[in-house]
Amino acid sequence: MRNARELDDSFEAARAGYSADRVVADPVLNRSYIAECRSRGLTASAEMLNRSLLNARKTGATSWGKTKHHTSFRDESEYAFASEIAIRFLERRDGITLDQVICSPDAAEEFDTIAARICPGFTSLQYRWAALNLRKKRRLKPEVLAHACRPVDVINSPASDLNLASVASQQGLYIFFCRNRTLYVGESSNLRRRLAKHLEHSDNKGLARWLWEHGADELNVEIQVLPANMLTRVRRAMEAELIRSRTPEFNVQMAD
Repeated sequence: MRNARELDDSFEAARAGYSADRVVADPVLNRSYIAECRSRGLTASAEMLNRSLLNARKTGATSWGKTKHHTSFRDESEYAFASEIAIRFLERRDGITLDQVICSPDAAEEFDTIAARICPGFTSLQYRWAALNLRKKRRLKPEVLAHACRPVDVINSPASDLNLASVASQQGLYIFFCRNRTLYVGESSNLRRRLAKHLEHSDNKGLARWLWEHGADELNVEIQVLPANMLTRVRRAMEAELIRSRTPEFNVQMAD
């Protein structure tokens, strides 16, 4: 992007001693940064201005002063799982990266909404910062098959709100999870029929007991509808990848 000097000056004026990552992830600092960019005649979209800032940080082509304040939250473990679910959902549905989500005001707002639904009570900055930290800790490793074999639709919903009549009667994957962990991953040639069976009386003993103890109000589900022409062995390979990646509690028990 041109106007690198104006970009640097805008960042320095808005940063309040924080890093570029914090300025992009923090809604308050980000509004200040975008306003500073506009005051200097930068007309690119907010998403592009944010991406340019992160790219400048990654390449080191900056004249920025030192970061005076570092960002951390004591209670991050309480909502980090919600951040992981939210970012993986958007990556799977839209084929975008964490940086693209954080840089786009619209995508970031949707990310916040999903994370807050799963684990309410925290700020947008906290959810976004947790996702960035998960990546730093290498806990957001790519699910390779998922990138190669894109679903035709991805749905994330509380199980109690799920309208089974609207669920496709075709093949796909599903993930049951609660506030702080993945419970069960499965695959089916008929998602509607399979999910109805789980929610009526799951044949997975661990999930059935969990539902009996906690009820569907605490259960969430992600549904990944796969192309009709996908081979069964590919679908099952994708399920196996999800099990390895997400370590669902009741799949692991079955394996043991």
